[in-house]
Amino acid sequence: MLTEPIVGCILGTAVGDALGLPYEGVSPKRAAKLLGPPDRYRFFFRRGMISDDTEHTCMVAQSLIDAGGDVPKFTRSFARRLRWWILALPAGVGKATARSGIKLWLGASPEKAGVFSAGNGPAMRAAIFGAALDDVPSILSFVRASSRLTHSDPKAECGAIAVALAAKHSRDNETVDANLWLDEVVDAVGEAESELIDLLRKAIQSVNVGEITKTFAKSLGLDRGVTGYTYHTVPVAIHAWLSNPKDFRKAVLSIIVCGGDADTTAAIVGGIVGAGVGQAGIPGEWLDGIWEWPRSVAWMQRLGEALADSLDGDKSVKSPTANPIAVLLRNLLFLFIVLFHGFRRLAPPY
Repeated sequence: MLTEPIVGCILGTAVGDALGLPYEGVSPKRAAKLLGPPDRYRFFFRRGMISDDTEHTCMVAQSLIDAGGDVPKFTRSFARRLRWWILALPAGVGKATARSGIKLWLGASPEKAGVFSAGNGPAMRAAIFGAALDDVPSILSFVRASSRLTHSDPKAECGAIAVALAAKHSRDNETVDANLWLDEVVDAVGEAESELIDLLRKAIQSVNVGEITKTFAKSLGLDRGVTGYTYHTVPVAIHAWLSNPKDFRKAVLSIIVCGGDADTTAAIVGGIVGAGVGQAGIPGEWLDGIWEWPRSVAWMQRLGEALADSLDGDKSVKSPTANPIAVLLRNLLFLFIVLFHGFRRLAPPY
């Protein structure tokens, strides 16, 4: 059974997302002055809330249950969920994802809804594929379907593949072998995708000489924060994972202090490491501190268990659902808190 890695991946994504959210778009230097260290939730008093990174991961998990191993059925299910997700007024949705959601509402087929973007949207929801699926060809097929629904640039797809295979490697190996994982990525995306492969090799070399993740990010010119470009996001996230493959706390903290798109980078790292350590390896106070409804921690745990049961052959399993009115009300509150943080950033300290 894959219950532990699947639940660990979903909850790890949620915790990383919630911890990193207040730091999104803030440079490391300003974040240290404005917010302090990311060792506790700083979004709503001492509580954390999830954003699109976790919501997309949950929608992928629900769609995998619906699909029963059928990729076209998964694509249709995920497209349907994405349409309704857009309608619930989520705050902070990426531009490419928003455009693809609108195209779906205007009648575009799932195969033609994606826009040409190398954003990190596909990567943020990719770890769950590696946590849940055993067969690499199946992982690649589902990752490509998920990626192309919103992002048609091959770079976005390749970044997502690297994340999914990292989660699978994390799940399957007590001791992580970076070079073995990289060989799997090369086999999947091809040597022609040399830019990504070179960046991943640099990440491995940096880990091997003992550089911290923040130093590696600076070496890529990301001293003011990791951007949403997938070839910035993924190598830095991989560095954080390889530096702390079985230490959830250190891995997530090491990526958040890099600044920039901190909720997404931390969600990706949390999903990868969570697939390896399971729910038991995620700090309990961080799980208890997530303040969410209707997608509570218990709801996400049930979702992971349902996905594991469905993959184990239980055809009667139905994915947990969330009341759309409750989601809309929650999103309005979430938007209010996001706006508060936006205005707070206008004030000192600078």
